[in-house]
Amino acid sequence: MLRWFVAITPLAGAMAFPIVVPIVMNRVSIGAGVAVALLLSSLWFIAMLKTSEMPH
Repeated sequence: MLRWFVAITPLAGAMAFPIVVPIVMNRVSIGAGVAVALLLSSLWFIAMLKTSEMPH
């Protein structure tokens, strides 16, 4: 399960970000889109750090 999550994390973030942010900006407001961009990128960055596989 963790190996699958590690493999999908970069792809999911790279696909979700350019889809979700413009939709929120269009339907709600630019400020909300910026807030979603900040939140989404922070969560994505944290997930990438938590699941990174560093060589020993």
